[in-house]
Amino acid sequence: MIAKAINTDKYYEHQEIEAHLKNVEYIIMATPAPSHFIDTPIHFTIFLNTSDELPKDIKDAVFEKFLKENSIKNPKEIMSQLMSVGFSMSQQDTAMPLLLVKPEDQRSIPYALMHVMDFLADSDGFIETKEHKLTGWSYKYNS
Repeated sequence: MIAKAINTDKYYEHQEIEAHLKNVEYIIMATPAPSHFIDTPIHFTIFLNTSDELPKDIKDAVFEKFLKENSIKNPKEIMSQLMSVGFSMSQQDTAMPLLLVKPEDQRSIPYALMHVMDFLADSDGFIETKEHKLTGWSYKYNS
């Protein structure tokens, strides 16, 4: 099987983002890390559906919870802060979250502010990413 690139069909507008995130607790995304990161082959991004500035003890507790629940080990290069997140539609079933780092992207792509935890790590629970170099994301909804 040959993996195809994810092509964006459109970006959600502000109202679509707001409706899309209603009842979303968080989104976890896994992408292959650059090949020279042998001990941390997966690039994880966790998008918490909050625009609140989280205190360090809360950030640490949430991060540890994600590591434990997803059998994630050896986290490195950890970033945890509010960031601009856009959403694109493609041939996938759910919108793909996109970190908007460049000012020109933030000016041209509608976004929501979300608390983002971004890091490199390893996990045997993400074989599609670790061994097959596929990107994927999963939404967790409030119950």
